[in-house]
Amino acid sequence: MPHIDITMYPGRSEELKAELAKNVRDCAAETLKMDKKYFSVSIEEVDKDKWEEHFKKYEGNLYEKPNY
Repeated sequence: MPHIDITMYPGRSEELKAELAKNVRDCAAETLKMDKKYFSVSIEEVDKDKWEEHFKKYEGNLYEKPNY
C-alpha cells in the first residue's frame, strides 16, 4: 500500500517505463510523506483501439481528467 497503476499506449522501452515508475513513486512518497518502500507501481499497456473501453472502468474515480 499504496499501489499506483499507470495505463498507457504500448511502445515505450522497459528502461523508460522503469524510470517513469520510479519517478511517480518518488513523487507520491514525498507528497504523502511516506517511505518509498511502501509503494508499488504497475504499468499496463492498452492498444489505442481498446483505450475507450478500457478507460470506462475509471469513470468516477479520476482526480485528473484528460483534455482530448
